[in-house]
Amino acid sequence: MQDPGQERAGRLPTVVVAEPLALVREGISALCESTGEYSVVSHHEDGEAALAAIEESRPDLAVLDFEIPRLFVLEVVRKVRLKNLPTRSVVVGTRTDRKTTVEVLRSGASGYVLKNGPGRHLLEAFEEILKGGVYVSPLVDLEQVFLASHDKEDRDPLEALSAREYQVFTLLIEGVRAKEIAARLELSPKTVDTYRASLMRKLDIHDVAGLVKYAIRRKLIAAI
Repeated sequence: MQDPGQERAGRLPTVVVAEPLALVREGISALCESTGEYSVVSHHEDGEAALAAIEESRPDLAVLDFEIPRLFVLEVVRKVRLKNLPTRSVVVGTRTDRKTTVEVLRSGASGYVLKNGPGRHLLEAFEEILKGGVYVSPLVDLEQVFLASHDKEDRDPLEALSAREYQVFTLLIEGVRAKEIAARLELSPKTVDTYRASLMRKLDIHDVAGLVKYAIRRKLIAAI
């Protein structure tokens, strides 16, 4: 296989941007192109469109917002990896908890950048990732990410959730209905119900309202 660096020789690294908010989407695109070092080939508002664009244009980098609709962001990342595409994924989000960061990296993303950080963090991520590295925002506590507690009493309850349970949990606390969760994760509604029951049992929370209160308390989502 040809080295990605050799393939990029003589051209700017290409970028696809996926972000549901037009102003933010255009801002990320403008940031990338303002450096004169990157070429944004397309930007999209949902996961399905982003994945189709990545498959077609095979960009060097894909900037994917954690809350893109239709196809869940970690499913987009996973599919890019499974299809052996040359694109390296950078997920941008607002959560700073260990579980989110670990699941983003575990899905196959090469970077996780916090949206409340400066634009230079995204550019730093690009630089590190194009060199073959992995980037996590400096605003994330790396010690808590990579040095998980082995003490059952200190362990975060979210750590007990499987990757799929965590994905279903994430969409439930965002107010997504079960039928749409099934579509975003490409699962059957019955399978989603199974994951929902399992995650509620593990967290000892037995309704969606309780999950939302828990997420607000953990600062995973903002209080309305």
